[in-house]
Amino acid sequence: MAISPVTCAIRVLEHIVPDGALLFDSATHCDGRVGRTSTGSLGLKTMRGRIEDFVAFANSTATTLGREAETIPPDPHGAVGTARFRRTLAWHIARRPGGLVALAIQYGHLRTAISGAYASRSRDGIHDLLDVETARATVDALTALQDDLAHGGGISGPAARRAIHAATNVGTFTGQIITARQARDVLGNPHLTVYDNPNTLLMCVYKPDIALCHRAPAQAAPRLDRCMPACANIARTDNHARQLLARAQQLEQRAVHLPTPLAERLRANAHKLRQHATRHHDQRITTPERGAL
Repeated sequence: MAISPVTCAIRVLEHIVPDGALLFDSATHCDGRVGRTSTGSLGLKTMRGRIEDFVAFANSTATTLGREAETIPPDPHGAVGTARFRRTLAWHIARRPGGLVALAIQYGHLRTAISGAYASRSRDGIHDLLDVETARATVDALTALQDDLAHGGGISGPAARRAIHAATNVGTFTGQIITARQARDVLGNPHLTVYDNPNTLLMCVYKPDIALCHRAPAQAAPRLDRCMPACANIARTDNHARQLLARAQQLEQRAVHLPTPLAERLRANAHKLRQHATRHHDQRITTPERGAL
């Protein structure tokens, strides 16, 4: 399973290279940086050059389109090597809307013996970077929840009190997640397993033994692409409720321009979203009640 941009990129590469060749086959992608007799995949030196070429291409395109504000500025630390590019990529994946969902779907297989063997050859293995960025994004989400609750925000759902508890205890890690070891401390803490899921407008406060996204056996992380509204791990914030109403309004506006069967389906979905928002406002709790955790 892969997210759409990855699938498209792989399909393009499959059309570029001969059948049976590596996606980054050095002979096919040769541009003078490596000899045409080279075998295997592109080396680090060539990949570094490709990254610099991409920066130049992106800046040229932005300038041509009159979007100079979107150009990539010169890096004060020098050329962007493969390790730094990889870290930047992980950072942006984790912090885009639904980024943790993308990480869960796209990189779940990296927590295997294969990824462990890969990381053993490089202290900055990709799974360590993803651990760091996932942990940072988790702490950021909990810090935002803590701030929201401190300013009178509310939260509802069967896992609401666990979410408040996690937000209350996240301060120990705020601003301190730097190394892979510290990231693993966060990811391995059962009281901080909170995942915001903007695709379903809810928050998963993951507890493996009651999760509905896994049939059997229980897993260390949730399947965020399989969130179920009836799960006991679900919580919703005031912000989620506002987004539910906004999405319901969008569906109702689309329904006006569609044939009756499709329009009725959208209106039914909009009605369910409004019910979720109403239930949140009826059941929301705030931090003054946290003594009952």
